[in-house]
Amino acid sequence: MRPPAPAEDVDLWLRTNGWFPGREETAEADRRVQWRVDSSARQGFPLRPWDEVLRFVRSYVSLDFPVPKSGDRVFRADPSFGYEGDAEDIAELAELLGQDLFPVGYEAGENGIVLLDGLGRFFYLHHTGPYYLGANAAQALSSLMTGDQDDADDYYV
Repeated sequence: MRPPAPAEDVDLWLRTNGWFPGREETAEADRRVQWRVDSSARQGFPLRPWDEVLRFVRSYVSLDFPVPKSGDRVFRADPSFGYEGDAEDIAELAELLGQDLFPVGYEAGENGIVLLDGLGRFFYLHHTGPYYLGANAAQALSSLMTGDQDDADDYYV
C-alpha cells in the first residue's frame, strides 16, 4: 500500500463534500444501521454494530465523497447498501479475519462494501475479492479517496 494521502488533502476532500468535525446525524445513521441489522438477520447471518461503527456512520452518513479522477466512483457512508447474500459474505470474511465486521458504507460505481472490524481496521468487500483499506478511519478515508487498497489476505488469522 502506498503512503496515505496528506491529511490536509483528505480533510479538504471531506470538507468540500459537506463533512465537518463534530458532525453527527444520529437519527439517519441509526435508521440505516438498524436496517442492516434487520437485513442480515433475515439472511441468517446476524451482524451487530458497536460504538465505533455508530460514531463513523453518524459522522459521514448522507454525504457523497466522489473519488477524484475516477469517473463514477463515490464513497457513501451508508450501511444499508448491499445485495442478497452479502451478510454471508461478510460473515465469511469476518471468520477469515478473526474479527467481527459491520458495513459502514459502500463505493458507488464499483458497489463494494466498506466494512469496519473490531480492531478499528477498514476493509472493502468487492466482487473481485476483499481488500484492506487501513488501520483506522483516517487511513481508510485516504485509501477511498485515492483508490489505493491492498489484498486483505495478509490480515487473515
